Amino acid sequence: MSFQLVLAEFVRRLEAAGHTDLRPVHGMVFQVLRASGATSSELADRLGVTKQAAGQIVDDLEKRGYVERHPHPAGGRRRLVVLTAKAREHLAAAGHVLHDLEAQLSDRLHASGLRVPRAELAALVRTLAPDALPPLRPLW
Repeated sequence: MSFQLVLAEFVRRLEAAGHTDLRPVHGMVFQVLRASGATSSELADRLGVTKQAAGQIVDDLEKRGYVERHPHPAGGRRRLVVLTAKAREHLAAAGHVLHDLEAQLSDRLHASGLRVPRAELAALVRTLAPDALPPLRPLW
């Protein structure tokens, strides 16, 4: 429940900041592609969706100008999906919104004698997935 409430508030604030055309699943895609891009198959594996679903998401984001397909450095028919400047601008805006939200939640919890359990949640992730993070599950 707490995750859903925080996510809903994050989306509301991002939309209020003028970013209305993306859903949380797109943010997950951006996180996967953020470093050096990925193929659609790699993206599907990381998101825990079919290759067809990943391809449809990439097609949609490409039409909107958030990703581009480039020849894969290893050659062959594979294509590397990479973020555009527009996507990186969105990531920066989302990062600011998230940090502001987290700071406000932290202040409110602190006033009640509580704290945001960031360290505990990070330790939980490291314990449950010590070698590699499992596929993300999109929030449609």
